[in-house]
Amino acid sequence: MKQSLLKWFVTGCCGILAACAIITVNVYFPEKDVKQAYKSLDDMLLHQGDAKSQGDQAPPEQISGEKPQSSLLPGSFSFVQEAVAQESATADNLAVEMAMMPEVLSAYDEMRGRLPQLNALRNSGVVGETFQGLVSVRDKSRAAEAQKVVDAENMNRKTLITGMARAIIKIDKKKETKEAMNQVLPKAAASYAATKKEEAKPGWWILVAPDQWVQKQ
Repeated sequence: MKQSLLKWFVTGCCGILAACAIITVNVYFPEKDVKQAYKSLDDMLLHQGDAKSQGDQAPPEQISGEKPQSSLLPGSFSFVQEAVAQESATADNLAVEMAMMPEVLSAYDEMRGRLPQLNALRNSGVVGETFQGLVSVRDKSRAAEAQKVVDAENMNRKTLITGMARAIIKIDKKKETKEAMNQVLPKAAASYAATKKEEAKPGWWILVAPDQWVQKQ
């Protein structure tokens, strides 16, 4: 009798442990707010000062050849607050969370410095936007001149997408586990891709499916 009770007890404990092991933590993904946060960050940290820079002289550090300090770190927090002032609280929180990540600010700084090169490649049709939120070489005959820019841009974009996934998990009050990141990252990438598609200029190329490029009208 005791052996039967013990066997039943052990079996029950194993069942409980197995049930706990397969519990899935679902992270809420606010798609609309994620896109708004991406757009606000791009407006303030990627395109910041573009109009003003036209016709201006190069900064002294560029003339002297010295490596410039990050132009995004000082005051970035206030820039983002201004950009998201009219958005929902969730989009606001996401943008501010990302603006507090040093790696995200560094990525934006590098992307901003590379933007003229990237735009020239997109304008000429050599490079296009993908459905994964990255850029890719479309014209393989000119891959040599574009690949370095593409690789550097994609590394920065992956940093932004990862930062967004981390921010989403944090504001949803979930633990940043591997499972949670694997759940959110693909959605964060898809939302970033959708944002870039919307921002693309007419004539730029968009990869909508593997090996299927379309030109934005």
